Amino acid sequence: MNMSTIQPLSYSGYRFPVLIISHCTWLYFRFALSYRDVAEMVAERGVTELRNDPRVVSEVRRDVCQADAFERHRLGDRWHLDEVFLTINRKLQYLWRAVDQDGDVLDILVQPRRNKKAAKKFFRKLLKGLQYVPRAIVTDKLRSYAAAMAEVMPSVEHQQQGRLNNRAENSHQPTRERERRMRGFKSPGHAQRFLSIFGVVASFFRPGRHLLAAKNYREIMRRRFTQCREIVGLQPAI
Repeated sequence: MNMSTIQPLSYSGYRFPVLIISHCTWLYFRFALSYRDVAEMVAERGVTELRNDPRVVSEVRRDVCQADAFERHRLGDRWHLDEVFLTINRKLQYLWRAVDQDGDVLDILVQPRRNKKAAKKFFRKLLKGLQYVPRAIVTDKLRSYAAAMAEVMPSVEHQQQGRLNNRAENSHQPTRERERRMRGFKSPGHAQRFLSIFGVVASFFRPGRHLLAAKNYREIMRRRFTQCREIVGLQPAI
């Protein structure tokens, strides 16, 4: 995919300029900051009465997914899947998450069950979004995974031994941190909308620094910031 195939977003009608909107949304979804934290940070720069606009969220999702598309061909062929519980309005929900062997978030799905039907739904969501079949899938010993794979991806290798799935389990830590910071999610839909953006943003701007030489890390971050600035219609930073 080339930059020429992506049209810059339109922020016509918004109160603040695109530079402020894009920076505030990046702060909110990239770091463990509450909405009030972001409002206070930009207030120090003279921006007051910052209000949340649902239109921004939908456009940020488009921003991030388009920027992430440039790296999609580099995602791994070994998927690590795991699910953790979320208590939302005193009801138990399950957050299903998939990452590749490098820890890049592939997708998430909030569901009320963790049975075979729920596993099949998540597999199909992954295949539709990523549009390729993995070489292997690593999970814990939940039987729902094996039952669903037998129907959806019977030819893919399934690994469940020992601590192979630590990568997926560790990927939940940023979510737990944000959940505490936000004092929980308002609804399953709220959790799905926020975490689907948060996971991609965190993954996109955390390219495994411990695996890269300093020079390579700086170049990757420069390229990714440039991609995002071009998508939202800003001039590249000098």
